[in-house]
Amino acid sequence: MNYLAHLFLAGDGENALLGNLLGDFVKGDPAGRFDAGVCEGILLHRRIDRYTDDHPVTGRSRARFSQKRRRFSGVIVDVCCDHFLSRHWHRFSRRDRTLFIQDAYDLLLRHRGILPARLDRILPMMIEEDWLGSYLHLDRVGVTLDRIAGRLTQGERFKGAIGEVERHYDQLEADFLRFFPDLVEFVCTADRQNPGTGSEPA
Repeated sequence: MNYLAHLFLAGDGENALLGNLLGDFVKGDPAGRFDAGVCEGILLHRRIDRYTDDHPVTGRSRARFSQKRRRFSGVIVDVCCDHFLSRHWHRFSRRDRTLFIQDAYDLLLRHRGILPARLDRILPMMIEEDWLGSYLHLDRVGVTLDRIAGRLTQGERFKGAIGEVERHYDQLEADFLRFFPDLVEFVCTADRQNPGTGSEPA
């Protein structure tokens, strides 16, 4: 899962939203470094990532990519999930997507003092370029994938992955629509078993 999906799955609590986004930027045990609710959100983020990585449908999605980009395929599928969630937002939420994203940006700005350094550094660019909203557009997905590839060792060989996304687009979309309801149910079940980790996705 990428940023937008993690925020969506966090539920409505501010701490849960923060924690689920910070999960990509915080390593190790978060206890004592953040409020309890933020820590719970970070741990939920990690459970979501493990569930996603282990799900047979996302495994099938990763296998659709060429050997050249196979090591990068998990990243591709994660970013594509944000694209397909954006496209099919109305299937999963009654909230307006644009307002949801604006609320997320406002939340990050209000709590900027606790953000990890890397997130604090990229936040102005994230808002200015509307990273969360831009996932709706396939060309922006390509830009995002190339930007991530550029940060990786030997990442040049992963650039241009959007061509493979376009080639397998219908299959990847069908995979997402099979997988994402399972993930939503997983998060809702985790919340019922561990009250305080978030609330049912919008």
